Amino acid sequence: MARLLFSLPSLGKGLGVGLLLLFSSCDSYIDITPKGAVTVDSASQYYQLVVNPMRCYYPSAFAMLSDDAWTKESNIFGYESQTPDGINFTFNEQADRTNLSDNNLYENMYAYILRSNLIIDNIDDTQGSQDIKALAKAEARTFRAFDHFLAVNTFAKAYDPATATQDGGVCIVDHYDLEATPAKATVAEVYDFIIRELESSVELLKEKPENIYHPNKAYGYGLLSLVYLFHRDWEKARQAAETSLRLNSTLIDYNVINNAGGLALYKNYNRDNNPEILSYMWMASGWISEQVALYYYGMISPELKQLFESNDLRYKLFLRDTGTTIANWFDTGSGAAIWTPANTSERFTYMAVGMRTAEVYLVLAEANARLGNLAEAANYVNQLRAKRLSGGNTDIATPTSQVEMIKTIIAERRKELLFGFHRFFDLKRFNIEPEYQKTITRKFPVVNIDDAHPQQTYTLRPDSRLYIIPFPHSARDKNPNLTLNTNE
Repeated sequence: MARLLFSLPSLGKGLGVGLLLLFSSCDSYIDITPKGAVTVDSASQYYQLVVNPMRCYYPSAFAMLSDDAWTKESNIFGYESQTPDGINFTFNEQADRTNLSDNNLYENMYAYILRSNLIIDNIDDTQGSQDIKALAKAEARTFRAFDHFLAVNTFAKAYDPATATQDGGVCIVDHYDLEATPAKATVAEVYDFIIRELESSVELLKEKPENIYHPNKAYGYGLLSLVYLFHRDWEKARQAAETSLRLNSTLIDYNVINNAGGLALYKNYNRDNNPEILSYMWMASGWISEQVALYYYGMISPELKQLFESNDLRYKLFLRDTGTTIANWFDTGSGAAIWTPANTSERFTYMAVGMRTAEVYLVLAEANARLGNLAEAANYVNQLRAKRLSGGNTDIATPTSQVEMIKTIIAERRKELLFGFHRFFDLKRFNIEPEYQKTITRKFPVVNIDDAHPQQTYTLRPDSRLYIIPFPHSARDKNPNLTLNTNE
């Protein structure tokens, strides 16, 4: 029987991931002795180890690399070559990013992967039912796939069928070994691994797990549909998305919230009560710090603000461009708008990183558009818009071309999937297609223009190396196989 006893904290050399991170926020799910040792010796305890209510993916490494993002001007002045936000916001390719911290983004991803590996590698040697062992491994493999998916799309090129077998990817870590120095796989190899993980796991997931922090089957198929979409397997993406929506197709009607007086009065979807959320994952370590993260990274650009129609409740309910409570975080008159952070937990849990049913609708729309089913694609976009816009006239007309339909879906993704990784990943994957690639231009500053800070135009090319985030130097120091995927 496998019985594991850990003293916290402890650091392994190869991946530079501490067991303190590995077991953070799990006190109520595993047995901790009075001396601080963690004992896991049964299948049920390993199953509970899947749960991590505070899965955190802090976005500072990439948040400003987007036409959707904006920030307070004082956050950038003087930092144009010194911080990830300053470099990314001014699209500064000349800056040295190789020694910047990614604020534990890479470390957290691989800490969660090691946590999954701990379960997968050891649970078969414990006492307990085969059913719980199979379920625990399926859930752990689902999360392991998710973390590899985030890692490869952050630290490597987008998947391109023409180059993926040569493009440098990330390390595939499929065993629990704190001393490992794994080789870096190609982008194609990482995607093959992710797809195998999910295809072998999704049917074993439960439709209704014992709590929301275990991955359910709708999430498993939703994640699989997203991976297929990024892998350009359109028919498989369509099928997986349809399966996910058969399991959970709930969309909150924002008209109900609006008609009840807004989020200040209608608070039915706070904390863990949002039925659209398929997985609870955060930009920061939980709902309280998520509010703080949204003060920094919850501002949308003037360009994105203009995309919202006048009857779009996604803007009316959640975003604002005036008010004293946001004055310390927001430049009034910039043309941007900021998320109302209090909505994030006290009134409405949004979940910027975790998957929602709305995203699955948009995956299904794009998969149909890619297959030439334009009327079906428009139908799924319209089902979403009917729950997000007021006035009863919310449908888009069916576009007459595939390119027009996909551009419509891209716009809906920008308005629906705010913050997190969404737009950053989308720009990367669409930039390999001439029809959809985009050169981003940004005029800055807008408000505080003076001799010291003249307004300039900054440009981000579709093939900019900035789209590939460098591995943090701490990880490269510990694993010499982890060479950069950029020419820095």
